Amino acid sequence: MKKRLMAMLMAAVMAVSLTACGGGGSSAGSDSSGGDGKAKIGLSMPTQSLERWNRDGAYLEEQFQNAGYDTILTYSDNDSGKQVNDIQNMLADGADLLVIAAIDGEALNTALDEAAEAGVPVIAYDRLIKNDAVSYYVSFDNYTVGTLQGQFVIDKLDLDNTDKTYNMEFTAGDPADNNAGYFFNGAFDTLKPYIDSGKLNVVSGQKDFNTVATEQWNTDVALERAQNILGSYYADGTQLNVWLCSNDSTALGVAQAIESDYKGNNDIIITGQDGDEANLKNIVDGKQTMTVYKNVSNECIATLDLVNGILDDKTIDQDFIDKAGWEFDCVYDTTSYQTSDGNNCNSLLLVPAVITKDNLQDLVDTGLYTMGDDGYLSVAQ
Repeated sequence: MKKRLMAMLMAAVMAVSLTACGGGGSSAGSDSSGGDGKAKIGLSMPTQSLERWNRDGAYLEEQFQNAGYDTILTYSDNDSGKQVNDIQNMLADGADLLVIAAIDGEALNTALDEAAEAGVPVIAYDRLIKNDAVSYYVSFDNYTVGTLQGQFVIDKLDLDNTDKTYNMEFTAGDPADNNAGYFFNGAFDTLKPYIDSGKLNVVSGQKDFNTVATEQWNTDVALERAQNILGSYYADGTQLNVWLCSNDSTALGVAQAIESDYKGNNDIIITGQDGDEANLKNIVDGKQTMTVYKNVSNECIATLDLVNGILDDKTIDQDFIDKAGWEFDCVYDTTSYQTSDGNNCNSLLLVPAVITKDNLQDLVDTGLYTMGDDGYLSVAQ
């Protein structure tokens, strides 16, 4: 009761001094803590059905506990209503700060309003939440993820130095995930000049995000759509050259469709993102060409240090990042992302990397993967 009372008394102060997405460059700390004297951090992850969120959740929990925090880790089964309940339960359980990877950011307004009323800071983790209750956004530069995929296609086909034309298709991510649009737009904007010039031909004509989106990033949904496209536009022997997929789970479905339904025998460029085990195996086997890798450990390190800074009442800016001594690049960005009310969201943006068959060792060097004698990678235990 004392803790909740203190949180309520602090709410007015927090509204002014805590940097929300529409605020300045500093953040007020929190003096509240769990019953054992440790600050309690709520970690709300969207699902365990995608490999990457299992990695993020487990690694975040491990890092925060090693740093002396109590943690509450939940997975919400891609159910926005469940995530709202999970967050409300975290607040009732005395969470001092929330780290949320949203299923659908717009569905969390009620829970985030409650967090703001209680004076509990919120970090949007990896996926932007367009609510002014959010103090900071920690992610990779999601538009750059798409530009890396698009540039990979340009370089692989040498589009700037050829008169050849190539056929391609797009598969994007979950329309409820704010990041999905950034991934797709980064790729499409990069490739648009070549589409406009005719060097790249989207045979199906499906080029807008809503048409190529994949609900919940589901592999089977991506598989079914790919099969329909192959059956409708490529069954006559038309050659497919590129399938740009926004992430690995959708790329997995597209690769399965191509293996079972494509009539040609040429190599096809397939992009992805995340570094999932099954997709890394496909890269080794030549069934997927590349993936954009976002180092989970780096994202967690940035989040942990940000939480420390918030709770220690430090000013969060580029100088804070530079002094952190991270062995990875990160930019403090105050203009690229906005809330639903049009306020800028203070963001810590890490830089992703392109992984192909030629540099798989880079993943092993992170310590997060191991490579077997067969050349396949596994997530380190």
